[in-house]
Amino acid sequence: MHPAGNAFLALAVAATLAGCSVGIPDPAAPAAAPATPTLATPTVTPGHDSAAVAAKDMPFAAGDTLAAGVPVQLSDGLRESPGWEPGKQDVAGGSEYVKTDGCVAWARVRTNQGALAVRGDDSASTAALFQYLDPSILPSYLTTDTLPWGGAAGQPGARVEVLVLVSRASAGAPANAIYARMFSKAGSSVYISVSCPDAATLAAARADVGARLAAVPPAD
Repeated sequence: MHPAGNAFLALAVAATLAGCSVGIPDPAAPAAAPATPTLATPTVTPGHDSAAVAAKDMPFAAGDTLAAGVPVQLSDGLRESPGWEPGKQDVAGGSEYVKTDGCVAWARVRTNQGALAVRGDDSASTAALFQYLDPSILPSYLTTDTLPWGGAAGQPGARVEVLVLVSRASAGAPANAIYARMFSKAGSSVYISVSCPDAATLAAARADVGARLAAVPPAD
């Protein structure tokens, strides 16, 4: 990991633990809606089959199958995961989850993200989101992973691609992983940060996140 990546992670995690927003606002847009564990109010989009979209994997290349301007949400599946419990909720649009081994996760949804979106390219849009947070983060620092795409927590189902920035623990700094996905056509993003005492606890926390913290597709 490039030193700049470590610096970004330290700053980003410190910000989340302090309850500060690290979302990506569109300066011309109104204040973002807070994250919520439930679906947004259904919005009917003519010609759009939300059930079909929700039933399939959501790779970066499939972002244009979403309805324009209808945000993707995040579940609160970590609430029921063994060892985790909810911490601060609805702080700066985010929800905190705390694990008994010392890990802390923050999950946020941001809307009105059109200013950063690269139309038709959710991977480039997500990389742009990271670079907005820290211009020194290059796309080569990011790896691809997946989260659940709707469905029941902990059960097999469709997956959504995300980009991840990982930093190992060092003197005075925890091990961190930051997940993000920009949905360019939907105009929204999901952002999850996980901070743990060491590599082993981070690996276990990431397994929990990857099984239970779902991106929730919008429904008609």
